[in-house]
Amino acid sequence: MSISSVNSVTLCLCGESSYMPKTLFPFTAFVNQEDLKLALLLNIVNPKIGGVLIRGAKGTGKSSFVYSLPDILPEITVVKDCPFNCNPADPTNLCSDCRNKTNLQPEKRPMKVITLPLGTTEDRLIGSMNISEIMTKGVQALQPGILAMANQNILYIDEINLLPDHITDDILDAAASGWNTIERENISVTHPARFILIGSMNPEEGELRPQILDRLALSVEAKTITNEAERVQVIKHNLLFETDPINFANTFTKDQQALKQKIEGAKKLLPDVTISDSLLSAIASACAKLEVDGMRPDMIITKTALTIAAYENRNAVTEQDVIKASILTLSHRTRKGGFQQAATKNEIENAFGQSLAKFRDTQPESFKISEAQDKKK
Repeated sequence: MSISSVNSVTLCLCGESSYMPKTLFPFTAFVNQEDLKLALLLNIVNPKIGGVLIRGAKGTGKSSFVYSLPDILPEITVVKDCPFNCNPADPTNLCSDCRNKTNLQPEKRPMKVITLPLGTTEDRLIGSMNISEIMTKGVQALQPGILAMANQNILYIDEINLLPDHITDDILDAAASGWNTIERENISVTHPARFILIGSMNPEEGELRPQILDRLALSVEAKTITNEAERVQVIKHNLLFETDPINFANTFTKDQQALKQKIEGAKKLLPDVTISDSLLSAIASACAKLEVDGMRPDMIITKTALTIAAYENRNAVTEQDVIKASILTLSHRTRKGGFQQAATKNEIENAFGQSLAKFRDTQPESFKISEAQDKKK
């Protein structure tokens, strides 16, 4: 769904919006595009899935979906006054300054969408430091970059396929390791950079490098709506929002709150969702049959299927969860070392249908993340 210029965003140097409309177009007011909505919501519930690539022609509302997210995003816990949004409850997500403190003061903040402008410089992305001050002031002398602000938040890149290669490489490094390093004259400072990466693009303007395709866990298409009744609804929603955005948004308040509560409930339920060994075997078998590159697709399908079950308020993953997760995961992934195009929806459904049938009613054991963690303890 396309939103007109009233929902546009002007970018400032900090990576956040210098202007965001006081009243955002409600996420629940978008018409159709159910796969796109689901992919975004699953990553909010479980940021470890690894992000979303949104493909679509101009005017399909790719950016508008992302800019509507703040109203439904959950809160995050950060260390008070930390410029890197460190998580005090996670010792693996602390900068050196926070690790050296004995008493970390937690603070709740709303999760944000941090937008990366295409013209971003490497210093602005990674961060910079004043060498003369770093020796006396330490971390306080740093100028945090966009990757610092993105930690525990959403990093959004519109027209991601047009991003310069050196900026893309820096983002890939941070996405792969979860850390960002600022280095100047043999002095380096490392801080966590664990973000949900969302990219959007118009395929007519060029394709993405395979490396970043692999890093964007899920892929969805923002389709042009062809149903006449739905197109009329799109027109009405846009006109009503342009005329009186506050009143229009208020009509969706209950829906927005209900969705936010559903997200929060799913986050709590997720560690207790189980997946049977037979489904894990089917995932591994189907990915091998489709000859997708690497082991990452198997992991993403599993995490996505677990998250779908939690989002639907279920304690166990079903076959349909696996099929839905596989379509979202594999539709953009290279095969045979990059020499074969991504599998089609029919190919994915057939491969998983065969594998699910092969392992159905076998291996009744189930895997649950929380139980596995308890056993390790």
